[in-house]
Amino acid sequence: MIKEARLMQEWGSIPKGEGLISKATYFADIQSIYAHPDGLSQDTLMYRVYGTTSGSLLWGQTILEPVLIHGECNMTLGHFHQRRDQDEYYWCQQGEGLLMLMDDTGNCWCDKMKPGSLHHIRGQWAHRCINTGKEALSVIACWPADAGHDYNLTFPIRVFKEANQIFLKR
Repeated sequence: MIKEARLMQEWGSIPKGEGLISKATYFADIQSIYAHPDGLSQDTLMYRVYGTTSGSLLWGQTILEPVLIHGECNMTLGHFHQRRDQDEYYWCQQGEGLLMLMDDTGNCWCDKMKPGSLHHIRGQWAHRCINTGKEALSVIACWPADAGHDYNLTFPIRVFKEANQIFLKR
């Protein structure tokens, strides 16, 4: 017997098929993570997440819009894994950005993301994606279903863009 795949993801597209979720995050949902949480319409789409919901290994995609908030680059909320022994992979499908990483001591650094870059994220590192480009940043992820998410954290570095130059601020 030959079966069709339950899920499909063509190059440059979003996943399609059975058992997928889709969640939109708007400025109103995350404005508190920005240095200056004003000056942008509450209903501005910041990012959309697509993902699988069953099995021991999950697949997802985050698409971050190229939005600036008083010069600060659009970013995901970011998280640690509740199970710190569970690693994750991010693969940049489209756009340009940064993968911000932080260890338990608050030491923070960024890896450049560009089409084709593959990033191994250790389970004990907090992580967030930041769009620094002019187009949507599309990142595909794969992680263990039991990793969990701990959003109770603050990254000590912010990413800004002025005159097409990226700079970090503490």
